[in-house]
Amino acid sequence: MSSFDLTGKIAVVTGSSRGIGRAIAEGLAAQGARVVISSRKQDACEEVAAAINSVHGDGTAVAIAASISEKAQLEDLFAQTKAALGPVDILVCNAASNPYYGSMDGIADEQFRKILDNNVISNHWLIQLALPDMRSKGDGAIVVISSIGGLRASTTIGAYCISKAADFQLVRNYAAENGKHGIRVNGIAPGLVKTDFAKALWDNPEALAATERALAMRRIGEPDDIAGAAVYLASPAARWTTGQTIVVDGGATI
Repeated sequence: MSSFDLTGKIAVVTGSSRGIGRAIAEGLAAQGARVVISSRKQDACEEVAAAINSVHGDGTAVAIAASISEKAQLEDLFAQTKAALGPVDILVCNAASNPYYGSMDGIADEQFRKILDNNVISNHWLIQLALPDMRSKGDGAIVVISSIGGLRASTTIGAYCISKAADFQLVRNYAAENGKHGIRVNGIAPGLVKTDFAKALWDNPEALAATERALAMRRIGEPDDIAGAAVYLASPAARWTTGQTIVVDGGATI
């Protein structure tokens, strides 16, 4: 049996109707997991679930919409998942938001709070919801998608970077508390990836060319470049890895 085999595991991936989240859900399904596709819009979730089921068989993926900003919806996400598939074995906290680009001294309080709520507090809620069943089984894997923005300053997405730095510590604290229960909590810090979410950072051809010239790999990432790290962290191959955040950035931070 492969060290990456996930047969029989139930995974919830937030923000998985597109981009990195979708690539992660597809990667988990390819290793045998049954996956819950979740984002704000049910029709978008159903489209991705259907595509995964067409490749891996009916029942591999189910679509359950939920907004990460609404705790009640996240509670319902876990209740529906348990009813449809069983208790969650793998949680990938991928969904996030960044409603503001510009100097820190220009951000409105409402925008700053939205970033912190959606990028930190919602991950905290999701982990809280996953822990009881994971503890009862003495096993579980939680992966938080952070960003290399949490490792350095930015003059345009400073609040987002602050939230992603907080995610590093969220991972460490939950790992320290739950290792004794057999639960591993880790993060991934992607560099710039070609997604709709990050479009403002790569859509300008001149800016993109300058960014890519500075990267050791000479290209920005694709969603599939992040999926492999998530599969590793969710799998038995990472059974002694916890409290870590793996940087996957094409060499941007070296």
